Amino acid sequence: MKGEECTTAIITGLATADGAPILWKNRDTDRLSNKVVFVSDKPYSYLALVNAEGPSGRMAWAGLNSAGFAIMNSVAYNLPGKSTEAADLEGIIMADALRTCSTVDDFENHIKSNLGPDLGSRANFGVIDAHEGASLFEVHNRGYKRLDAKDFPEKYIVNTNFSRSGTEDQGRGYVCFDRASALFKDVPQGKLTFDFVLEKVCRDLGHPLLTYPAPEEWKNLPSDKPYWIHANYTINRVSTAGAVVIHGARRGENSGKITMWVILGEPVCSIAVPLWVDAGNPPSPLWEGQDAPICKEALRIKDILRPLKGSERREYIDITRLDNKAGKGWLPLLLRTEKEIIEKTRNFLRRNSNSSQLAEFEKQMATKVLETLKGIH
Repeated sequence: MKGEECTTAIITGLATADGAPILWKNRDTDRLSNKVVFVSDKPYSYLALVNAEGPSGRMAWAGLNSAGFAIMNSVAYNLPGKSTEAADLEGIIMADALRTCSTVDDFENHIKSNLGPDLGSRANFGVIDAHEGASLFEVHNRGYKRLDAKDFPEKYIVNTNFSRSGTEDQGRGYVCFDRASALFKDVPQGKLTFDFVLEKVCRDLGHPLLTYPAPEEWKNLPSDKPYWIHANYTINRVSTAGAVVIHGARRGENSGKITMWVILGEPVCSIAVPLWVDAGNPPSPLWEGQDAPICKEALRIKDILRPLKGSERREYIDITRLDNKAGKGWLPLLLRTEKEIIEKTRNFLRRNSNSSQLAEFEKQMATKVLETLKGIH
C-alpha cells in the first residue's frame, strides 16, 4: 500500500508490569478514514480496524478474535517479490487469520499452507495469543521467518518497514525504528504498560537525529507564535490513520477480557476507546456513516494541527496547537480524558460483566471521546 510506514511492537508478558502481552501498531497509510467493525464468523468472530470504504471486515489492518488471538502488520520493503506475483493482500491474510486461528502456531501453519505466488505478502506480521505466544513473522510469497519475542534480550520486538531476514539497510522506517527502540529502552526492564504505549509511544513526535522540544517543554511556548516541526519521520506522522494497542491476557486468564484499545485518527488528535470481542458490534461513533464520527472529528482536528496545504507542507505541524503557555492546546485535555477512561476501564474489568454490560461500557466511553473531540476548536 502506498505510503505505508507503520511502527509496531510485539511485547511478551515478561516485559510488562502486569505479565500480560501487548501488541501495538500505529497504522500509516493513505487511507486516513478508518473504522472498527465486528465480524461474526466461524470458528472465530473478531474485531478489525478497516478502511472506511471496506466495512465488511474482509480486509483487516489489525484485529482481535474471540479466541484471544490478535494480529497486525507492517509492510516490509526489503523482502523479495516479483512483479508477476500477487501483492498487497495482507489485509485479506489477516482477516483470514482472525477467522481461523487461535494461537501463534495456528498462524504459522496458516502461512505455511498458503505460501506461493498467490499469497500476496511482503510484510511483517505481529501476533499474540492467550497462551503467552508473541511472535513476529517476516513473510513473502515464497517463504517466511518466525521470530519469537521471548528470544530477544528485551523480551519484545520493535518493528517498522524492514525485515531482519531481508536485505540489510534496505526497506524503510529506520528513523522511526530507532526512535521507538529508544522510547522502549527508557522503561526499566519488565515495566512496560499498555497505557505507556498509548500515551508516550503512539503520540511521539520526537526524532532520533534532530532536536525538537520535548512534550513537557511545550507548555512554555508562546501561544501567539507558531512553532513548526517536521513530523513525517516521527512515530506520529502525517499519514498515521490510527493506532491499535491490544492488552492481552496472562496464561489462565479469561481471554474475553483482552482489550483492544483503538485510537481513530492521528493519535495526537484523538483518544483511545476500549473494545472487547464479547461485546459484539462496537459503538456507532467508531463505524457509523461514511466517516466514523470519532474519525471525522479527529480528521477535523488534524486540519487545525496541520493547516498548511500540499503534500510537503502538510508534513509540518504547529506544536503550539497541542500545548502552550496560555493553556490553549488540546493535548493535555485528550490525555486527561484518556487517563480517566483507562482508570474507569481498570475498575470495570475487576468485576465479571456480560456481553450487554461490555457493550454499554464501550458505548459510554466512545460517547465521552466523541463529545471531547467535538469540543476542540
